[in-house]
Amino acid sequence: MITNPFDDDKLHEECGIFGIYGHPEAAAHTVLGLHALQHRGQEAAGIVSYNGTQFFSQRHHGLVGDSLSSEEVIRTLVGDSAIGHNRYSTTGDTLMRNVQPLFAELSGGGFAIAHNGNLTNSMTLRKSLIQKGSIFQSTSDTEVIIHLVATSSYPKLVDKLVDALGQVEGAYSLVILTQKKLIGIRDPLGIRPLVLGETEDGVPLLASESCAFDIIGARYIRDVEPGEIVIFNEDGVKSLKPFPKANQRSCIFENVYFSRPDSLTANTSVYEIRKRIGEELARESGVEADLVIPVPDSGTPAAIGYGRESGLPFELGIIRNHYVGRTFIEPSDNIRHFGVRLKHNANQPQIKGKRVVLVDDSIVRGTTSVKIVEMVRRAGAKEVHMRIASPPTTHSCFYGVDTPEREKLMASQMTVEEMAKHINADSLAFVSLDGLYRAVGLAGRNNDQPQYCDACFSGDYPIKLTDRDGGEDGQLSLLAEQG
Repeated sequence: MITNPFDDDKLHEECGIFGIYGHPEAAAHTVLGLHALQHRGQEAAGIVSYNGTQFFSQRHHGLVGDSLSSEEVIRTLVGDSAIGHNRYSTTGDTLMRNVQPLFAELSGGGFAIAHNGNLTNSMTLRKSLIQKGSIFQSTSDTEVIIHLVATSSYPKLVDKLVDALGQVEGAYSLVILTQKKLIGIRDPLGIRPLVLGETEDGVPLLASESCAFDIIGARYIRDVEPGEIVIFNEDGVKSLKPFPKANQRSCIFENVYFSRPDSLTANTSVYEIRKRIGEELARESGVEADLVIPVPDSGTPAAIGYGRESGLPFELGIIRNHYVGRTFIEPSDNIRHFGVRLKHNANQPQIKGKRVVLVDDSIVRGTTSVKIVEMVRRAGAKEVHMRIASPPTTHSCFYGVDTPEREKLMASQMTVEEMAKHINADSLAFVSLDGLYRAVGLAGRNNDQPQYCDACFSGDYPIKLTDRDGGEDGQLSLLAEQG
């Protein structure tokens, strides 16, 4: 069994989180919410529930539908409140001890936490905590938060949380379940997403994306604000903003690839944003051609926008096989050269003899782009022009996205012209950074005070990278399992 050969040429979000408070079918709703968030992590999933007297937990490797959705499993997750987590591992195997939600018995009672993001000083904090006597059970940076909460001298849990998070650096969206509360927290810059919703009968929900609400017939209310703590208990909802105010820097790549196109971000359709990216591409780098086709599925909305702006017909020139999972058993080395054809197949009648504009969301290592262009040429395309719905990915992310080392990012090692030659395209163009900002509704990038985190494109890291820049400990942090 080998890793899916297509997954190493995409950036991956680390995880998706979900929380619900005060519903008799909390576990079943959490399973459905995690199913809708499956694209954010496919290595493992877990749920912790609470019934007023006891916590219950199920954590498993694999997809939600394979591990958590059976009636037998759901029956064990007793209670009217629950949190859940989908996980994508960054290095090595997914160890069960790293599968979230993590749970601990603290002085004030049970404490379950699920985390989307990555702490950039977790190894520094871990080393200090171990020297003071803390004993870690996992390699997840999320456990650092638990130990900071446990060792805080403040008497109230919320104050302990504020104290703990005041010591961490990096990106985090958290859902936390205690004996009395469901808590949602977003880091002061709002790098990782977290949204608030409610069911038809007013039961509160938290999730990484609004698509998790649609599946259970609930509605999106708003994004949790950067630096905000929302607390649900029997008295209702409370919002706190205890952290120093900072300029929002939400991850702009959520709009390009990570979020599902049917989700809302800041009450704006992700699908519409992606179509506008395609329109920007057509305006910035239009080329004479006969048709525009997407690299499915992530390139489809941008290709629609490109076609609408350029006047070129939109066609499904590449058909995706939806039944290729995350792993594939190869009978022999002799079929390794089939490569991308396991997942994509050229629709030859639409392509033969045509000048084609191929639209994809990004180029990371470039291995898939090479194979896609080759496939389209084999199908008889007269010309192949590649257009990318994001700027060149030149830097690694340290805020909760699994990114290759910088030297493995094609755009960090080659010019655009060199990349075009490498993938054998007649031309290659990326949307500009200002064009991407225009697509999300702004006039362009404010270089003095950027409105989003775009470090993977610009190298402008909004939060310091203590572990990375801290010598030996920094090297260790890059190997740590992230939340």
